[in-house]
Amino acid sequence: MIHIDGQLYDRASIQDLGNRMSSQLGLDTDVKRRYALCFGSTIEWLSLFFAIRKSGASVLPIHPSTPYSAARRLAETAQCERLIYRNYPEEKLIPSESPSSTGQLLQMSSGTTGAAKCIARDWTEIDCEVETYVKTFREPDTMTPVIACPTTHSYGLICGILVALARGQVPTLVDTGNPKHLLAILRDTERPLLYSSPAILHTLSRLLPEDEKLYATMTSGTLLPEPWFARIRDKSQHMFQQYGCSETGCIAINPDVRASDEMGFVLPHHAAITGNSRETASEIIIQSRDGRAINTRDLGYQRADGMLVFMSRMDDMINVSGLNVYPKDVEDTVMAMATIRDAVAFRKSDQFAGERVVLLYSASQSVPPKNIRDWCSNHLASHQLPSDLVQVEEIPRQANGKINRRDIAAQYEAGKLIKRSTGATL
Repeated sequence: MIHIDGQLYDRASIQDLGNRMSSQLGLDTDVKRRYALCFGSTIEWLSLFFAIRKSGASVLPIHPSTPYSAARRLAETAQCERLIYRNYPEEKLIPSESPSSTGQLLQMSSGTTGAAKCIARDWTEIDCEVETYVKTFREPDTMTPVIACPTTHSYGLICGILVALARGQVPTLVDTGNPKHLLAILRDTERPLLYSSPAILHTLSRLLPEDEKLYATMTSGTLLPEPWFARIRDKSQHMFQQYGCSETGCIAINPDVRASDEMGFVLPHHAAITGNSRETASEIIIQSRDGRAINTRDLGYQRADGMLVFMSRMDDMINVSGLNVYPKDVEDTVMAMATIRDAVAFRKSDQFAGERVVLLYSASQSVPPKNIRDWCSNHLASHQLPSDLVQVEEIPRQANGKINRRDIAAQYEAGKLIKRSTGATL
């Protein structure tokens, strides 16, 4: 059973809707095709997802806000043979050049060049992830999962819905458009465990009265800024964190988060190959059960107690005159200022130093760049100091709360960022 926006759907009704949609769309369950699904209705998308998965075919989930042209490009990149877009008829695409003999979950991931690539994981691999997740992470056994994040992403779909169903729980799916409504749902739910983005968790922690806390929170996908982490940790009775990537699914879970960079303990069907201290930090490479070695492009290390510690995306690190600058060090320093709400540091090319730090920030009032430069001069090394500072109304974040520094840097270079104080395009 699943709760969606206040309505309860049992297994029979979900199966019936999935079967009816399969029949109406003329889906051939005897052929293991790749289907791309983009629906505005959550129950329709999930019902068809379960039906296609049961048939042994493959599914590419596409976020419901995706325009048709973009959805078609994603479907073609994933070599899907059918695109089912909202209420439009099923659309036939070019057949896959190398069809899989087994059903797979298809996901799009951005590579180091920025070009989208398709990650295909067999359903047996998804089942193994869910089984290991449930057996290893036992703290939520008596909690009610509340999923306030996209169910087309593996975080909401696998770790939220599929894990909840495997535990025999009834997940509650809530739209994130109204944080006050989400807060009301949490208050009416017994021992709620909230799966959501860092941005939503931070917003809720600010809305809560001084004497009230969230029962349990789960964060994933990005390293929380220290001020955000401190507030969310303070307003959560239980705080969990998980770490993963599209190629492997969930890699590690922290059952009691005490520091934002502590991603968790590696699940037993994986092994991490990396450094053992900050001084020996290196790329985190995941050895999977089937012997594959997956390069995460994340810099970190694993402590003696098994805790996996994340430092930075290797692609995000800034090299100033041969010295490494971790964006989070700059962001946390700036966000310690009283009026600063959010900040992101990224690189720009420099003819003398190779690269320099650029800082984008938002604040509750106009803050002159000089004030930030003076503050940073007292808290950062000279090579860490931002050379350019831009105040904006809001830091551009993705739907899952992540920051894409490459995209922000491209907007900056193209002059598409807007100054808050003057409204003039840079």
